[in-house]
Amino acid sequence: MSTIRTRFAPSPTGFLHLGGARTALFAWAFARHHGGKFILRIEDTDRERSTEQAIKAILDGMAWLGLDYDEGPHYQMQRLDRYKAVSDDMLARGLAYRCYMTPQELETLRAEQTRRGEKPRYDGRWRPENLQPGQTPPPGIAPVLRFKNPLQGSVAWDDQVKGRIEIANAELDDLVIMRRDGVPTYNFGVVVDDLDMSITHVIRGDDHVNNTPRQINMIRALGAEPPLYGHLPTVLGADGTKLSKRHGAVSVMQYADSGFLPEAMINFLARLGWGHGDDEIFSREQLVEWFDIKHVHPSPARFDADKLAWVNHEHLKRLSDEALGERLRPFLERAGLDVSRGPSPASVAALLRDRAATLAEMADAAHYFYAAPTDVIDVPNKFAKDMTDAVRAALPELLTVFESVDWTREAIGAAIKSVAAKHGLKPPQVMMGVRALVTGIPQTPAIDAVLALVGREHTIERIARGLAI
Repeated sequence: MSTIRTRFAPSPTGFLHLGGARTALFAWAFARHHGGKFILRIEDTDRERSTEQAIKAILDGMAWLGLDYDEGPHYQMQRLDRYKAVSDDMLARGLAYRCYMTPQELETLRAEQTRRGEKPRYDGRWRPENLQPGQTPPPGIAPVLRFKNPLQGSVAWDDQVKGRIEIANAELDDLVIMRRDGVPTYNFGVVVDDLDMSITHVIRGDDHVNNTPRQINMIRALGAEPPLYGHLPTVLGADGTKLSKRHGAVSVMQYADSGFLPEAMINFLARLGWGHGDDEIFSREQLVEWFDIKHVHPSPARFDADKLAWVNHEHLKRLSDEALGERLRPFLERAGLDVSRGPSPASVAALLRDRAATLAEMADAAHYFYAAPTDVIDVPNKFAKDMTDAVRAALPELLTVFESVDWTREAIGAAIKSVAAKHGLKPPQVMMGVRALVTGIPQTPAIDAVLALVGREHTIERIARGLAI
């Protein structure tokens, strides 16, 4: 078999969303599995909608996911001379023809066809064999170029995901391949690019199924064999409707900003329609080892935000404390926390890893580790039920013990239990009071572990300031 060559060819008219990222992932994984090449191509011929910001969003998303490409990015707008050369050759060989039908005429034709209950389509009036006597190009009308689609027979392919698909040529009209301004249409640009780039496998969304027979006919007219096609099923929301922003169809970089790990996103996206036995959590390397496009399920996959959070949490737990701390550090800094004022991010991550599904959640839960000394907790209003008179009476003695006790989790826990017993309290009662004054939130990991990280000085200072209110 020749070298496998796949491509991801987004249109830069918006961000890289989950559906597009999954398409890129499957094309990338297929190429990597077979030791092939993965090409990035930016299909930017929609000049009204394509933007530099969208291109940057695509490139940033690919980089964050780690979907490295061997060639590209190629830009279609930099290849206009190539499309003109191919279309000129097709025109000379009778594979294409000039069409002078105006947009208004085409709109009128389609309206009439719709009114008659017919499929709206170009009627071939400028096809050479259909020209009427005296039919000449109207003055002042620049022509488009149309491909002479076969009139008889059918076009068929064995889709790598959906199986055998066959479309009658009678269902296809002569599509425009070059616009009046010399810019290729989507279907023509794709054909030229796929041939020039020696693409062997086209892996893309199933919204392109209707484009495939047109592209195959053009490729064969040019004397080449088409690549193998695999059309991926749609990703739906959890409610079975089309994925939208309310389901999570946002830029993958928003997930990066929310503290999801790229390796978790890769894992999650791969499971949208593909699987390897009962394996739920796996690495990028395992995906490459296992991936086979023929194992992609043809039915639509469903996006599940809770499942994504679970997958991310599982990947968080797989990281070492040091590695997780390095991932956490920028989120702490982004939250405005001075990391130099508290424990190492690695030690904080080790304590919070079981309680947070994302790095952003972890950073949000870590505020009290880096709180300024002047951050006084409004205990009377926030924690009245925990700060009873009996608890308040016990805390001054606990402060005295804290000044000399070994500052370890074990010693801190023992001190709290001892002071609680002396005052006829249960340890959790004292712990809740300490938690309120030191952290300002009702739920944290074990308070002795928290205090060990907060440090003796800050613990004593916060308790003392709280009691003074």
